[in-house]
Amino acid sequence: MKALRSRATVEAARRRGDIVIERSRDGTLLVRLAGAWTLATGVPPAADLERALAESPRPTRLVFDLAGLGPWDSGLVSFIIRAGELAAKREVQLDEATIPPGIRRLLALARRVPGAQPRHVERPSSWLARVGLGALAVWSETRSMLAFLGEATLAFGRLLRGQARFRARDFWLLVQQAGADALPIVTLISFLVGTIFAFVGAVQLERFGATIYVADLVGIAIVREMGAVMTAIVMAGRTGAAYAAQLGTMKVTQEVDALTTMGFSALDFLVLPRMLALCIMMPLLCLYADALGVLGGALIGIGMLRLPPVTYFNQTFNAVALSDLGGGVLKASVYGVLVAIAGCLRGLQSGSSSSAVGDAATSAVVTGIVAIIVACGLFAVVFYILGI
Repeated sequence: MKALRSRATVEAARRRGDIVIERSRDGTLLVRLAGAWTLATGVPPAADLERALAESPRPTRLVFDLAGLGPWDSGLVSFIIRAGELAAKREVQLDEATIPPGIRRLLALARRVPGAQPRHVERPSSWLARVGLGALAVWSETRSMLAFLGEATLAFGRLLRGQARFRARDFWLLVQQAGADALPIVTLISFLVGTIFAFVGAVQLERFGATIYVADLVGIAIVREMGAVMTAIVMAGRTGAAYAAQLGTMKVTQEVDALTTMGFSALDFLVLPRMLALCIMMPLLCLYADALGVLGGALIGIGMLRLPPVTYFNQTFNAVALSDLGGGVLKASVYGVLVAIAGCLRGLQSGSSSSAVGDAATSAVVTGIVAIIVACGLFAVVFYILGI
């Protein structure tokens, strides 16, 4: 075999951790790794190996010699994976027979983890193909969400029959997290939204001397629409993301698989109590947000417009109908179900890596907010048709 480096260079490599590359007459490329291969001492780059693979004539096989290897960690595994990628790019076979069994098991484990391998997705050049792929992706997401909704409905049916199994203390803890623990952020957002609505309305109505109708504007807008919508958006960013992160972490730590192995339905044990907790607490949070929004509007109406408090609240009560209040509470209940479905669905769809958990939480927030806005538009059309 023809050595590409001298023996003195080999000895130096054994002391500091380096690469020695040799080529044989039969086209085998032998890579000797020596010294300490740790992240702390620094992993040598793969530039020499890449050049050797590109040399003519092209080698037919890549073999590792780890006899002189010192301390090593994940840096060695990353280098061998990178070497395999370079060899596959040059159509050179990687022979792992000379790699110790322990390192081979780590390599196999690293290759099985979703997201560990970089994926090179070739974008189609035709705009029609891109539109088609986008439509297929949307259809696939819609099907998965409808399937999950169907499974959740079946789980709710098992609950009504007394066949669903989950711990009561977990349910009450989820109720507290989705209810009492959310009061500070709901208070702040609802009060500020009420003051903003009142201020914007006051600036416009003051031109016509109709400042008394600020109470009507704030009351109807908050009770009918904005109380439920803002509460739902806050819960999507707070509770929906938390559900996705919790279930995604359970998938990473294989707790979901353990539940299935023990005979528990993950949908009954994990998803159903979260959906019930959010569906129960969202109407109460909506009523609380309505009250805070009206108080925020009263702050502007009484403090800025000098309206008597009794006059302001009487005008609000006369403007807001019971159908407005009931419609807002109904919307909040539906929004709560949508937020819970989005969070649990993305959590159970999460990959088995830490980055996938973060992606699932982000996707849960986006999915929840989009579902809330779509549902809000549908409610507006239905209520208009019904004359509510």
